[in-house]
Amino acid sequence: MPWTKVMTVTQALFPTDPSNWIAVACAEHACRGRDELKPGFMQVCHGKRGPLARVHPGDRVAYYAPTVTMGGKDPYQHFVCIGLVEDGEPYAFDMGGFVPFRRDVRYVAAKEAPIRPLLDALEFVEDRTRWGYKFRFGLFAVSDHDMGLIAHAMAADVAALGLPA
Repeated sequence: MPWTKVMTVTQALFPTDPSNWIAVACAEHACRGRDELKPGFMQVCHGKRGPLARVHPGDRVAYYAPTVTMGGKDPYQHFVCIGLVEDGEPYAFDMGGFVPFRRDVRYVAAKEAPIRPLLDALEFVEDRTRWGYKFRFGLFAVSDHDMGLIAHAMAADVAALGLPA
């Protein structure tokens, strides 16, 4: 009987190879992370540190925006920015009374892309009738295949992201 490697919980939560992540925020906030400071930054789950601790330097992150504004009723459903996590750990950033945790991200040039044309090809969509379920987590891992589809849909520089052309 051939030996099969079983992934431990630690390996699943803290992978050593570059991973791919979908972060969720309204378009306004995601684009602020891309445009406001250089390098850019990511902030997820209302500024919690825990989710950012799962993300490591060299990982890829694409931001999905369900709406344009926070709490808005304006469905947007687009991937809005994509990049690579920079070296360093999550850090607290004082926003004048609110101190969320962030990670630095080097975003690459890309255009916004709607998710609906990708739904049938994305591996993380297990049930098309409930395709939005995973976005409720605020941050979740996806396959190289899915990140490649998203990057191509966004016309992103896949070489800069370390993805096949």
